[in-house]
Parts: sequence; C-alpha cells; structure tokens
Amino acid sequence: QVQLVEFGGGLVQDGGSLRLSCAASGSIGSNYRMGWYRQAPGKQRELVATITSAGWTNYAASVKGRFTISRVNSKNTVYLQMNSLKPEDTAVYYCNVNGLPGPYDYWGQGTQVTVSS
Repeated sequence: QVQLVEFGGGLVQDGGSLRLSCAASGSIGSNYRMGWYRQAPGKQRELVATITSAGWTNYAASVKGRFTISRVNSKNTVYLQMNSLKPEDTAVYYCNVNGLPGPYDYWGQGTQVTVSS
C-alpha cells in the first residue's frame, strides 16, 4: 500500500508563487508516473503536470511556462513549482502516482490552493 502526503497549499495573491510537494511512502517501484491534478468547484478534475521515473514531463497548456514539475526518485517525492499564479488556478490540487508492477494508482488527500485577485 502506498500513501501520498501533500504539502504546500495556501493562499497567495495574483502573480504570486507556491511550491507543492508530495511524498510517497511505501514502494512505488522504478517504473511510474507521478503528477498533479486539480479540481475547481463545479468542474471536473484535470491534469496539471506529470513526470515519469525517467524524467519525461507533461503539462496542461494552461500552466505551461508558469509551472514546473520535478522529482527526487530516491525520496519518492514530486514537486510542483507554481509561478505567476492566477485566480483561475484556484482549486484543490491532488497528487497521483501510478505505475508498475501492479498496475497501481494512488491519490493524495488534496491540498487547497487559493489565488486572490
């Protein structure tokens, strides 16, 4: 069983920055994808950014150039540096990890990010 613990949400002004982190406890193997998704009130959950164990990244068009995802494999930890935040980035951000063997798919409890205008 894998548990994901997220840190770093909060309230920030328009144009500000936040850094989210997510640590996975337990074994996630060496072939996985970790990432961040978000869900705003009344909207579906959407991809923000993902990174594979090999370092391949994928970003939503709405955050490309403003957000950066990174990971430390030895710590089973993924980070999301969010710059130039906008009110429309306001959402609950969820960490996810999926991969092999299994396959497996786990979610964190979510952390609130609020950007005030």
